[in-house]
Amino acid sequence: MSAADQSVDKAQRSGSFGAVASEYDRFRPGPPAAAIDWLLERASGSVVDLGAGTGALTKQLVGRVDRVVAIEPDDRMRAVLASNLPGVTALRGAGESIPLDNGSVGAVVASNCWHWMDPDATLLEISRVLSPGGTLGVAWAGPDPEGLFVAQAQAMLSATSSSPGEPGEEPEQAKDLGREVMDSDRRVETVLRIPDAFPFAQPEHTTLTWDIPLNADDLIGLLGTFSWIITMPDDRRAHVIAEARRVLRDGLGVSGDVTVDVQYRSEVWRTQLD
Repeated sequence: MSAADQSVDKAQRSGSFGAVASEYDRFRPGPPAAAIDWLLERASGSVVDLGAGTGALTKQLVGRVDRVVAIEPDDRMRAVLASNLPGVTALRGAGESIPLDNGSVGAVVASNCWHWMDPDATLLEISRVLSPGGTLGVAWAGPDPEGLFVAQAQAMLSATSSSPGEPGEEPEQAKDLGREVMDSDRRVETVLRIPDAFPFAQPEHTTLTWDIPLNADDLIGLLGTFSWIITMPDDRRAHVIAEARRVLRDGLGVSGDVTVDVQYRSEVWRTQLD
């Protein structure tokens, strides 16, 4: 894929979440409380939740800090946040364009969205709105790619997609799903990098893990909130969702009210403005 095509793909995917705003709000958990405590350990005053989405992180900031300002570019995502959290100031904006005054906030935090932003332009804006010594915190949270459940699912998909089998032995749909998942680079780099040109200390990092019990509907709902699924043609997306449900039921024994502990991991970074 050319650089131009990659840019278009990134723009399409980053703007896709509003189409499933309600589902995103329901199925996407924010980072754990311990991550937020660590992020805000040295923070004071107003806190900006940048790229706030439907408010998974925002709601955990309420009551912890003096004032919360949520910045979200997608009107549909921001509408869900505003409905759920009427006491929070919710503004249209982005990492590259933060509608706040210079030096007006004590901390800027971002959860599961840093990879969608232009890092240099965003760091420049954050350095503008932060007060001296202010905190920048960035977190990613989601199913642990090295956790037991994800490993089992990937191993099964790998087997069905790579095994030639006998005619009719492995459903062609399962092979298609395996290829769809494994041929697509869905992971993002969960690292906060600060170039020397920007007035921030080198970031500190911590990793947190925890389990969330999920049933088949929860897992399918979560799957439907990822951009690579949202941006599929309708018929392809319906096919992948149906096959994922079949894999859960027949391969992993997850159906109905049966739950499985899904390992989650949060990569958390913080730095201070010099």
